[in-house]
Amino acid sequence: MRHAHHFPLSRRRLLGAAAGLPLAAPAIRRALAAEGARIALIHMNDFHSKHDGVSEGGAVCREGRPCAGGAARLAGAMREARAATLTEGRAPFLLDAGDQFMGSLYYTVHRGLAEAAVQRAVGTMAMSLGNHEFDNGPENLARYAAAVPFPLLSANLDTSGEPLLRDRVSAFTVLESNGARIGVVGLTTPETANSSSPGPRLRFTDPMEAADRAAFALRRQGVGTVVVLSHLGLPADRQLAAEVEGIDAIIGGHSHLLLANGLPGAVGPSPLMIAGKGRDVRIATVACHGRYLGRMDLDLAADGRVAAHGGAVRPIGPDVPEDPAVAAVVAEYAGPLGEVRRRPVGLAEGPFPDAGCRDGECALGSLVAEAALAATPGAEIAVVNGGGLRASLPAGPLTYGDVLAVLPFGNTLATLTIRGGALAEALENGLSRLPALAGRFPQVAGLRLVIDPNAPPGRRLVEARTAEGLLDPDRAYRVVTNNFMRAGSDGYGVLRDAALEAYDDGSPLEDVLADHLAARGRVAPVLDGRIARR
Repeated sequence: MRHAHHFPLSRRRLLGAAAGLPLAAPAIRRALAAEGARIALIHMNDFHSKHDGVSEGGAVCREGRPCAGGAARLAGAMREARAATLTEGRAPFLLDAGDQFMGSLYYTVHRGLAEAAVQRAVGTMAMSLGNHEFDNGPENLARYAAAVPFPLLSANLDTSGEPLLRDRVSAFTVLESNGARIGVVGLTTPETANSSSPGPRLRFTDPMEAADRAAFALRRQGVGTVVVLSHLGLPADRQLAAEVEGIDAIIGGHSHLLLANGLPGAVGPSPLMIAGKGRDVRIATVACHGRYLGRMDLDLAADGRVAAHGGAVRPIGPDVPEDPAVAAVVAEYAGPLGEVRRRPVGLAEGPFPDAGCRDGECALGSLVAEAALAATPGAEIAVVNGGGLRASLPAGPLTYGDVLAVLPFGNTLATLTIRGGALAEALENGLSRLPALAGRFPQVAGLRLVIDPNAPPGRRLVEARTAEGLLDPDRAYRVVTNNFMRAGSDGYGVLRDAALEAYDDGSPLEDVLADHLAARGRVAPVLDGRIARR
């Protein structure tokens, strides 16, 4: 494993990122150095390119309907939080736990440059790499890395075999702000190797071991406070806090879960306290799509240990004032998108939520699978992964922008001929993570499944039936899926290895769904029992 480069940031550079805000008084800075610092971790995660904000379920905002988030409002909240912390004598650190990429037309068209422009404007100080930062390969991530002035972190990413990223990603960094100094470690879910498109030259290693090495290295450098930006998900963060020595706080991402005090939908308090090795560890995470901004206040002893904590999670609703500079940045990148986004494609008689698509039948998954099947002459079965559906379709008139919010990856249709036994093996892979939510869960058309989530993995598919009868293990079926799954991602290696023949360069999946909606005119959300539980 190569040793990562470090990117110590100068105090002048960090204060420059907060231009226009009051600076801490010299007396406050002297007190911080002498008595231990008072800091504020201002944090976000899983923004997913939602610069215009989102309505319920991550769907595109509509006039007259509740809308949360938005880059300009989130930036306004960041500015207010930074100003408040400085007034209180706290040193602010603006941190991002990853997955800025993928989820709207801003990313589809600009491939990360819109996100980079907003992050430059708000003064992001460090970010861990999420799995979606790899969705368009190392070339695209390298272009993004060249456009941001802050360190990109992933201690469990080995870039030694990938020249494009070899000098672009660090295991950890040391940040300074108004006399306070912290170490920051980044972690990326190892599932990125299968769930995204990192290419053949990047290697994802064990995050627990990588975090242990990074925290130890920071302590040896005399850094008293270690913060982990973890894109592993909340269950893994709890394990990380309990098992890895030397961590003080974890800012998490990937699970899209909310830790907050007194807010609807929260799955626990913020911070969530875990008894670690030799010290308590504080975990915070703020759902997704820029709907919340987190602030974790830490009072540090002279040796860097946390003596007390506070802070709060702020919902980013219409009451939050927009930051004018960021609003201007978003408007610049929105210019080319308007005409594409507004094109009408059909009418939904009810909402098609994406909730439930990762562990069972969902009307949205059935709609996309039916669209793929209808667009592929000769195909008998369609299988798409629930994790590829990134937003809900709202009720009412639908536009191409709505479709792109649901299917932002730019995947294409892929067709293959495969025997029923191998297809059953692929379906078992899709069921293998139950009862947990998993992006690999199969949404289907041309098939009716009976599943048993309580059976051992590999034996959860009780029955698979086509219009002709039970799936015949020896018969060759013509199947349509997407090129991501056909290439073996999300654990679907059997679709790559057992295909008798295959074609991966079909129409873009978003165009297939848009054309399907236009052809039908009106669609209604229906659950017809095509995936039944035993």
